[in-house]
Amino acid sequence: MNDQTFIYLLYVLPLAVPLLIFLFKRYRHQKKARETWQEAVQSGLTEPATLHPVFDPNLCLGSGGCYKACPEQAIGIIDGKGVLVSPALCIGHGACATSCPVGAIKLVFGTATRGVDIPQLKPNFESNVPGIFIAGELGGMGLIRKAAEQGRQAMEAIRKRGRGSTPHDVVVIGAGPAGISATLAAKQHDMNCVTIEQEDTFGGTTLHYPRGKIVMTAPMKLPIFGKVNLKETSKESLLRMWEEVVAKTDIRINFGERMEKIEHHGDTFTVVTNRARYATRNVLLTIGRRGTPRKLGVPGENLEKVVYRLVDPEQFRGKRVLVVGGGDAALEAALAISNEPGSNVTLSYRGNAFSRVKPKNRQLTEQALADGRLSVLLESNVTEIEHANVVLDQKGNRIDLPNDAVIVCAGGILPTPLLKEIGIEIQTRHGTGGFDQNALASKRPLPW
Repeated sequence: MNDQTFIYLLYVLPLAVPLLIFLFKRYRHQKKARETWQEAVQSGLTEPATLHPVFDPNLCLGSGGCYKACPEQAIGIIDGKGVLVSPALCIGHGACATSCPVGAIKLVFGTATRGVDIPQLKPNFESNVPGIFIAGELGGMGLIRKAAEQGRQAMEAIRKRGRGSTPHDVVVIGAGPAGISATLAAKQHDMNCVTIEQEDTFGGTTLHYPRGKIVMTAPMKLPIFGKVNLKETSKESLLRMWEEVVAKTDIRINFGERMEKIEHHGDTFTVVTNRARYATRNVLLTIGRRGTPRKLGVPGENLEKVVYRLVDPEQFRGKRVLVVGGGDAALEAALAISNEPGSNVTLSYRGNAFSRVKPKNRQLTEQALADGRLSVLLESNVTEIEHANVVLDQKGNRIDLPNDAVIVCAGGILPTPLLKEIGIEIQTRHGTGGFDQNALASKRPLPW
């Protein structure tokens, strides 16, 4: 062995081995990312449901920081560029954007083919109507940790407006994560705050989840209470956590009080509920996006056996149940009831496939179907609901289905009329409405 060969082996080989390992791992990852994207295309799961990343190919270096930061594994690298390979898994937490070293990722709402209606908001969460603020799911951010942080930031912005001549500094409408966090912030700053919640308990959208549903969240810091360490927990555990927060901080929430309208008087407001009238300088809406449940509009829908959310699957034990809908909520409700002894569950959906559901729910539904625990009627529509049965139409054929209960999971109607009545402008986003990367870095309030 001559000196030149020795030098080559001594210096070049140790560098070549790590490089080859890196290239092999990169090739394997890109192969998996392509397969994941093809599965999403074949399943029709190419439309993200919420805030999601868009990658600038001219800036992206393919460093891989984004997919490593994504706990849902929704991002991959294809041809050296970041790609949202599993749009249905994306929950809009934004960790990918903060991990990008060159700012090649922008978070947006909607796509070119699927618009999302979002109230027009300033970076401090104030709407186009001065004094009315929006935080949480209604503004497009349903993630628990982000909603709670938005509630805190919105209350900071309200505090900076100063006190007015009204009896109340702010009325918070809704006691989900954003509403509770905002109420805590108001108490921290000794503000005169009234918080109302139309339900008999708190929890926001979480309240409408089936019993036992696993809720994904992340550690968060609440005013007065401090840090909450949660990652993956059940609906019940999360609700108990909120109960503990309210009990330890002694904040007051008016449960069972429904907002009926908001009157505008110059630079002040009167919030009218089913119990009282509250004069206030500011209003914070944290009411979520469910709005009014979307109904079927068929005869018999007013029967007591028809409900629009599943709370406890046990109440349907031994019963013949029809679940209507094709989204994750419908599949999760059908699956939960199908696990109850003696239940007979049928899932009706007007489409020819479950095109916008999480892969896990699709797999569990297919398994339940194979096990005989669940029946599925695709391309079917409910035409009439009777006391002992339900009438459906499936491609022109009438189906009379013996039935004890109907659960309609057809989504909710965004409270657009309420917002427009107040004067709040609604924008339909088609891949727009992201954030300022510099604002994120400086921890300034974000416009989403």
